[in-house]
Amino acid sequence: MKLSSIKVITLLFLFIASNQILRAQGNNIIVISGTIIDQDTKESIPGVSVAIKNTVSGTATNSEGKFDLRTKASFPLTLVVSSVGFKTQEFEVKGAGSTLKIALITQTQLGQEVVVTASRVEESILKSPVAIEKLDIRAIRESPAPSFYDALENVKGVQMTTSSLTFKVPNTRGFNIPNNFRFVQLVDGVDMQAGTLGVPLGNAIGPTELDISSVEITPGAASALYGMNAINGMANLLTKSPFYQQGLSLYQKTGLNHVGGGTGRDAIILTETAIRYAKAYNNKFAFKLNLSYMRGTDWVSDTRINQNPNSLNTANPKFSELNADADNPAYDAWNKYGDDGGSNAVTISGLTIPGRTGNQSVIIRRTGYYEKDIAQPTVDNLKFDGSLHYRLNDKAELSYGYRYGKLDGLFQRGNKIQMDNVSVQNHKLELKGANYFIRSYASIENTGDSYNLKPLVDNLDISSGGTNAVWGAKYKTAFQNAINGGTPLADALRIGRAAADASRVEPGTPAFNALKNTIININNWDHFNVVGGDAPVTGGAALTQKSRTYHTDAQVDLSKYTKSFGLLVGADARIYEVIPDGNNFVDFSRPNADRTKPLADGTFGDHVYYKKFGTFAQVTKTLFEEKLKLFGSLRLDYNPEFDPKLNPRIAAVYTLAEHHNFRASLQNGYRFPALFEALSFVNNGNIRRVGGLPYINEGLNYLDNSYTLTSINTFNAAVNTDVATGLSANAAALKNRALLETTSLSATQPERINSFEVGYKSILLENKLVLDIDAYSNEYSGFLGQVEVAVPYTSTTPRLTTQAPVGSDDAVIAALAANRNNQQTRYRVYTNAKNKYNNYGSSLGLTYNFYQKYTINGNVSYNNITENKQKDVFVTGFNTPNYTTNISFGNREIAKNVGFNVVWRWQESFLWESPLVNGQVPAYHTFDAQVTYRVPSAKANIKIGGTNIFNNKYLQYAGGPTLGALYYAAITFDGLLN
Repeated sequence: MKLSSIKVITLLFLFIASNQILRAQGNNIIVISGTIIDQDTKESIPGVSVAIKNTVSGTATNSEGKFDLRTKASFPLTLVVSSVGFKTQEFEVKGAGSTLKIALITQTQLGQEVVVTASRVEESILKSPVAIEKLDIRAIRESPAPSFYDALENVKGVQMTTSSLTFKVPNTRGFNIPNNFRFVQLVDGVDMQAGTLGVPLGNAIGPTELDISSVEITPGAASALYGMNAINGMANLLTKSPFYQQGLSLYQKTGLNHVGGGTGRDAIILTETAIRYAKAYNNKFAFKLNLSYMRGTDWVSDTRINQNPNSLNTANPKFSELNADADNPAYDAWNKYGDDGGSNAVTISGLTIPGRTGNQSVIIRRTGYYEKDIAQPTVDNLKFDGSLHYRLNDKAELSYGYRYGKLDGLFQRGNKIQMDNVSVQNHKLELKGANYFIRSYASIENTGDSYNLKPLVDNLDISSGGTNAVWGAKYKTAFQNAINGGTPLADALRIGRAAADASRVEPGTPAFNALKNTIININNWDHFNVVGGDAPVTGGAALTQKSRTYHTDAQVDLSKYTKSFGLLVGADARIYEVIPDGNNFVDFSRPNADRTKPLADGTFGDHVYYKKFGTFAQVTKTLFEEKLKLFGSLRLDYNPEFDPKLNPRIAAVYTLAEHHNFRASLQNGYRFPALFEALSFVNNGNIRRVGGLPYINEGLNYLDNSYTLTSINTFNAAVNTDVATGLSANAAALKNRALLETTSLSATQPERINSFEVGYKSILLENKLVLDIDAYSNEYSGFLGQVEVAVPYTSTTPRLTTQAPVGSDDAVIAALAANRNNQQTRYRVYTNAKNKYNNYGSSLGLTYNFYQKYTINGNVSYNNITENKQKDVFVTGFNTPNYTTNISFGNREIAKNVGFNVVWRWQESFLWESPLVNGQVPAYHTFDAQVTYRVPSAKANIKIGGTNIFNNKYLQYAGGPTLGALYYAAITFDGLLN
């Protein structure tokens, strides 16, 4: 977006604001005063929200339970009074002059929450047209999770993926990945996505523990109203208003993780500190400031399961005397890099092995390094946000907000990224009224000092151990000498590796650290392992991505004009601006061979833009004395790279006998490829990952002149078997040519989902039991994913520019050479699946207040996918257990000012599939627990607890970190100086 566009938006805001101010002139200010007490105890209640209905005007009670509300509204008016733990009540005020005294009733009924995310307007959670879950302040405080974001893991239907101590990714209803493009996370309407990384970075830039008001989660497709990527679900994080929650608040948490070993590190302290201050003046102007800092030692990913269990058959001849685990020369551990295929599979040819006729070949993997040796152990997260709010009148509030977040941690895409000093900033300007809003925000992303683990390891191996040619020659000499001297095969293979690795830097040594620091500061991944070279070439691993996201959206409720039905309309526009870095994003207007080269000024070309626009309308109608409510919405989304897409939704909620609410919805949704899926151009371990837009393919031809990696592996295994019997490599290749499968890929198109959902929610047993049931069925077409292909090149030059047509003899020989000599022939392409995919599931949630304040809460979720009879071009990766369950038991006041809660969580074993690691994730169960003690006189709350308190080590996904117990104690002071 050009600067002139930003100016236009700013001028628009100023015009609207000035117009509102002019309209407000001449009105008289009145003051409504009062005191609010607890009806049972007769004690005053601080921090109670007092708002004028259908306006933006409101305030909160002070420490003595008193309030003064200044307004220009005319009498009669209605006050809406609400506070956590009390029933929301309305009081009519007919005139000024008297001081009100209001008694609030303790809230004993369940299921009384109000939500806004499901329909973009306030409604009872019982009458939402789609499944929705909510965590309010009280639920967050009573959760045994160490933070409100961790508490999302206990919500019905939510699957949490922990990539790092600082980085957690929620998902619902299947197709989970650590970089989840299909799940949207908003904070006060602002998308928390980091543009080039493509996902929200957990809560790295979100609300602090002191400023969170509530969290609403909508599982399932939400794109009919929210567009973009919300086809799996969304989370909406809402913060506290400085008009209603004032004063000084402090938070300090101290924890301990890595207890008892088993995670790869010793027990160590974790700390988090937060401060919030908010102040309002005459109900007209308000501001708030938040600051927090968390520091700890990250969880460790060190699972050494073999990623290539059949490698003795597929990557080497069948050596019966080798043990597949201990002696396998092509071993590929889950959390080790440099031992994978592609650039790190070295063919040792021309060997003489006793007992076998003719020359033999063995494919050896480079030694590589474990993740724990190259990732940094200490991580932190610094967050700051502030906002200014000005009420133009009772009908309009203008605000500016700023957020900044900096974090470290591990992020997984195709490879793992060590995030180091990654920062995201948000600037937001918003004008909102009782029935409308217009907001604009800009997000600025900078990956700081981050680096990619895969090219780091490749370059560590090559720079200290030599190129594949050099390393392989040393291996061959030592191996052949050993085997000639009568050394057993397994021992000879180990001797060969030791000789080849003689100059390789070892983790923890000064030489290793110096070389690592050199590599992670080089922004060029293209310079490793030059084909045919003899001298080490030091390449880089730095991740230097920078982007800016500009977004404007508006919404207005026109129901007061339509009278007989509700009408909500809105629109939005988003522009991504990417600064090319030469490794992940390039200027595609430059010649293909020059795209990754810096210009004379150090840049990599012109900035790249990616745009999305949308508009929607929603109509609601109530019938049969408001027992039936119908919803109809239609959204139009447009991306200049694709044809416009329509996203309709129809839904209905029927209330029977006041307590029984039945719902059904049918919707269609589209997901445009994320920025990385559309425009990436990454040379990642000599496998170039490319976005799916058609012009990226020009000159590379991976869409229409390539073989699938799966068939290449099958072909290579057959060739190895025949070569072991004495057949020449070329003859064996031509013999097995039928095993090669050509790809016929089309340019990427938007992913589509058709979703049907039914549900039932009710309050039973005299308002003691809440029952919530839902079931869904989704059909995905054009599912977006990655397929790895090999283009048959016949040239042996580093640039590999000469292609052979697939199906020709030259292409078959080139396919063989690609696995032995030439490395830069492979592409990992973002493309659409050819099959349709159907997944389905259901969930059940129960909350029962069975005795006094004792409550038991439980939920169970089931998700599955229908298996297709025909194989697809890539593995979709459902990555979701069939069954998960959570059961909690607690009492928020078992004794005066003392409460507790215990949660048991269980997850079934499931298959995880991703470009990095494939494997079975074992089932696990954990117990979380907490005890709280409130000190009203000090306005303090003390919380002591732990997650996974029995320290049961487990994984949440294949290749992910091993998670253990986290014990913590936290103290919160809230409402000081109020």
